[in-house]
This record gives sequence, structure tokens and C-alpha cells, in this order.
Amino acid sequence: MAILAVNAGSSSLKFSLHPLTDGQVQPHLLSGNIQGLEPGGAPAMGWQHRGEKHQRALQVPAGASPFGAALDALRALLGEWADAPEIAAVAHRVVHGGGEFTASVRVDDAVLARLARFNSLAPLHQPHNLEGIRRFRAAFPGLPQIACFDTAFHAHMPEVDRAFALPRALSEQGVRRYGFHGLSYQYIMGVLQERTIRGNGRVVMAHLGNGASLCAAHGGTSVATTMGFSALDGLMMGTRSGALDPGVLLYLLEQGWTHARIEALLYRQSGLLGVSGISADMRRLRAEAAAGHGDARRAIAQFTHRVVRETGALTACLQGLDLLAFSGGIGENDAQLREEACAQLGWMGLRIDAARNRQVEGACAIHAPDSRIEVWVVPTDEGRVAAREAAALLRG
Repeated sequence: MAILAVNAGSSSLKFSLHPLTDGQVQPHLLSGNIQGLEPGGAPAMGWQHRGEKHQRALQVPAGASPFGAALDALRALLGEWADAPEIAAVAHRVVHGGGEFTASVRVDDAVLARLARFNSLAPLHQPHNLEGIRRFRAAFPGLPQIACFDTAFHAHMPEVDRAFALPRALSEQGVRRYGFHGLSYQYIMGVLQERTIRGNGRVVMAHLGNGASLCAAHGGTSVATTMGFSALDGLMMGTRSGALDPGVLLYLLEQGWTHARIEALLYRQSGLLGVSGISADMRRLRAEAAAGHGDARRAIAQFTHRVVRETGALTACLQGLDLLAFSGGIGENDAQLREEACAQLGWMGLRIDAARNRQVEGACAIHAPDSRIEVWVVPTDEGRVAAREAAALLRG
């Protein structure tokens, strides 16, 4: 038996197949990503199986849905190996569970309807996550579909961090800080607790990618995080603004901006893309900055500054820091960002080993021997966490 973990986005479908051995979830046997699923796109599937990488273009029949073609291709791929395990359930990453869903749940029509209420709080993710569940339910009838929530890891944050300084009536309506990237933080936390005793202490985890956030944890439990009511708050991101003075929004409304225009600005036109005017991709911005592009340098410096500033704030919440961990596409792969951020945090007694930082492979420590704070890089695996959640729910 195996759990199929999936993450359905607006134009892509990530997947991984995790075998079950004595009820325990194993590392993925198969993983991949189907891209180009937006209208008019050119769908293509890339996957890795037993260490070998493959690529295949997908044909979409006239009038058919690209996502439907992706599901057909995935089903065909899963059936190509004689030793492929039987799928016990599909585990879906769902960004927002609100205050109602604080643990993974088997999905039915009522659950889908309740989750749809959070679409406006995560418009880049939630509607596509739920549409993915609907399509998998139709494609795999009778197979349990399990929703696993990014907000669940933060469900028990202290009220002092969870609450906004708003009238109680709004708080009672659910206007509060929820936090996100929870599946990633759950995985990182588990790795750290297995690898170092400091993983049970005061930890700041940095999930840095196109979406970016920080999380402070103590004893393995989230106590504060930079994202809030929506996935807009906190750090500067690829195309999202991060924390912003609410007065800016009032000003834009006075200037006649519509809800749709403001939403596009905050979610799709800001962040690294907005500041640089070039790209949301840190790799391209590094190349442009090296070539002397001033706006690219400014975007990178602003992104790094926000990471440093919020790390300091979360360290204050923890009343000290034992370990700092980097993850996500930027956190795992951008050695220069780790070096620059850690240099600016050197006042805390944090030191990294330059050679280790440049030669990261898998989950590893990169701090220098004389560092007062451990520094780790942990490649995240949200799919494996979702698969574990689904397996536990099935057992229960």
C-alpha cells in the first residue's frame, strides 16, 4: 500500500508516492511535477523514479481540461510499474483550514463547502487546492481524499501572538493570525529533533521561496510566525508584498483603486518582482545583480533585510535562540543569502562555516565550531508530512 501526496496549484500539480511499511510512511518511491496547466499552456510532466529522471509532454484533446489530461497521465504513470503499490489514500496539501480545521480530515461535500469559505484568505492557493480535491475525487472514486492543512501546525499559538488589536467582535468572527507553511515546518521540526538536541529548544525556521515565512518554535511547538490572517503578511516574497502599513491600502482606496486591482498588486505584482521590475526568481536576480543591475541588488537586499529583521523579532519572542534553520527553494539553494543573513545576525554570537555553507547536501549543519547558535539547512518534504497525516487518519 502507499499514500499519494499531491499539491494542486493554479498551473501545476506536484505529486509523490510514499510506500507504507508496517503502517509507517517511507520516503517517496516516485515524485514529480506536472506544469503548464493554465489555459493555453503546454502541459509537461517531469518525474523521478528510483533515482532516474524522466520528462514527457502531455497531449490535451480539443475541448478537454489540461488538469484532466494531467490526471490521466498521472494514472497511467502509476500503472506503468508491475511492482507499483496499491494507493490507500490521496493526501492533499490545503493552505487554509481556518480555526475550524486544526487537524487533517477526510473530505466530503460538507468539508469542501466549509473550506471554500477561506478562498478569499489565500486566493493564490485555496481555490486550486480545493479544485484538485474535487478532480481527484472524480478520477479516483471511492478512494479516501485527505485534506492536510498548512495552518494546523500553528493552531495552538499563544493568544497574545494569535490576536490582532481589533474589537473583540471581529476576533470572534475569526479575524486573527493563523500562520502558514505548517506542513513544511512540521517536517523541518521533525528532522531537527531527530538530528540535534537543540531541536527541542528555541528554534527559528525560515521557509524561503516564492512564498516566504518564519516560524518560532519551542519544544517543537509553534509559538509565533510571520504570516497572519492571510498568506500576505510578514516577509517580502516572490510577488507578494509581505507586511504593509494598512494606511497604504486606505490611500489606494481614496485614489479609486478597486478590490481586484489592490488584490493583484499585493499578491502578484509586489515582492521581488515589484521591487526589481525584472523577476520573482532569486536566481535570475542574482545574475542581474552580478551584472550591475541596481534594482536587482535592491530587491535582494530588501528581501535579506526582512529575513534578518523578523528573525530578530521572533528571537525576542523566544527570549533567545538555540537554532536557526533554512528551507524552501531560496533557503535551501541560495548560499549567499544564508551567508549575508547570518553575518547580519552575528551580534547574537551566530557564526557559519563558509565551506559547509557552500557545500550543502541534504539536511546538514553549517555553523562554525565557535557559534553560540546552531545553523541548519533542511530540504523540506511537505508531501511526506501529508502522507503521514493521511496514514495516521486512516489508522485512527
